[in-house]
Amino acid sequence: MYEKILVPLDGSETAEVVLPCAAELTGRLGSETILVYVNEPAAAVYDRMAEFYLQAITAANKRIAERYVNGAPGKEARIASEILAGYPAQEILDYADKTNADLIVMATHGRSGISRWVLGSVADKVLRLAKRPVVLVRAQGTHPDVSEKGALDKILVPLDGSKLGEAVIPYVEGLASKLKAEVMVIQILSPDWFIEGDQRQQLESFRASSKDYLAKVTAQLEQKGIVTKAEFTEAEMNTVSEEIIKLADESKAGLVAMATHGRWGVSRWTFGSVADRVLHMGNTPVMLVSAPEASPE
Repeated sequence: MYEKILVPLDGSETAEVVLPCAAELTGRLGSETILVYVNEPAAAVYDRMAEFYLQAITAANKRIAERYVNGAPGKEARIASEILAGYPAQEILDYADKTNADLIVMATHGRSGISRWVLGSVADKVLRLAKRPVVLVRAQGTHPDVSEKGALDKILVPLDGSKLGEAVIPYVEGLASKLKAEVMVIQILSPDWFIEGDQRQQLESFRASSKDYLAKVTAQLEQKGIVTKAEFTEAEMNTVSEEIIKLADESKAGLVAMATHGRWGVSRWTFGSVADRVLHMGNTPVMLVSAPEASPE
């Protein structure tokens, strides 16, 4: 797992906000990373400019990644580059399939001065159609620690208790094991969910079942040798995403890992909408995994 990482770029500085995160993953995971630039059909004349751009970015990112390579002096980070021609989202997805990439890491905003495609909309299409996890780094508002060494030493994992929500767990296991990162699993209860009957009894029952559930997930991760903490908290229904963002900031998590579908406990909130808010309102890179039963609309 995580043997190959794909990093799409569009030539803009805002898209390059993803590079520190990608470099740390490259070095610490020992992955092969491919920086991909897609020229749209009308921009083929700029292939040479794209080539120079990728050469410079590849060399710079390789130097950063080598700081993380298992502490082994002289060991090289494996970073390559590729120029593709076509429509960005489709080319990225096709290339990920062709190379059997394990992870796609990209920014959610950025406009190229060369090809003029908007990375935010491309990232949205890639996320909806990708068969593999996607790490998204928000170009504006990203927590400053994202570029610091060891930024990925803590992973925050919100769970809703559903099998769909748990689709993220195997990917977190693989990532945390290789990074030697601490995992913090959380579950959030909203009192708003209980509108009939004895609310106090329902709340106490949910708290007890949540405690048992988090203990089971924690034990599963600890069996893999992963340092794990669990936290249960409560929040109003319309502030679940804000609570996740707050916990990520307070714990100084370097990554939030979530499934993109599933139900948040007994509420009618879709996990996908919560993940979307965490991505677009938060300060922490987000790894999103499409649950097996999810299909693009």
